[in-house]
Amino acid sequence: MRIFIDADGCPVVQMAIKLAREFDIPITLVKNYAHVLNDDYAEIVTVDTTADSADYYIANHLSKGDIVVTQDNGLAAMCLSRQSLVINQNGLLIDDSNLITMLSGRHLHKELRSQGIYTSKAKKRNRISDKEFEISFRRLLQEVTENRNE
Repeated sequence: MRIFIDADGCPVVQMAIKLAREFDIPITLVKNYAHVLNDDYAEIVTVDTTADSADYYIANHLSKGDIVVTQDNGLAAMCLSRQSLVINQNGLLIDDSNLITMLSGRHLHKELRSQGIYTSKAKKRNRISDKEFEISFRRLLQEVTENRNE
């Protein structure tokens, strides 16, 4: 089992690394050349800056049961098809029960933006969001390590 992080713009990279180290799970950060990341525990993979390069790298290197941290619902869909576990930066576990709704919302917002009807501005991240991610991610890591040891 391995953790992959879609690290371009991911606000929880350091928290994920800390928890991966705590649970002794290998972690790979996938980022493009525009981002600089360094860590003595994580494997860091640098990909091209073309659209979705990090997504395709992750999807092509996953194994069943790996964990992916991403805020990209398209990547989440690819990962679920490979039987991996997916969690977003807010601690939401993404699975077959909520993916279609998330992808539909993604499509709707894209259509509205293209028509100039809707523009989104991401809210500033706060400590509550970070704590929610930490709690959910820790719970997920506890479950998978317990299942691995059974």
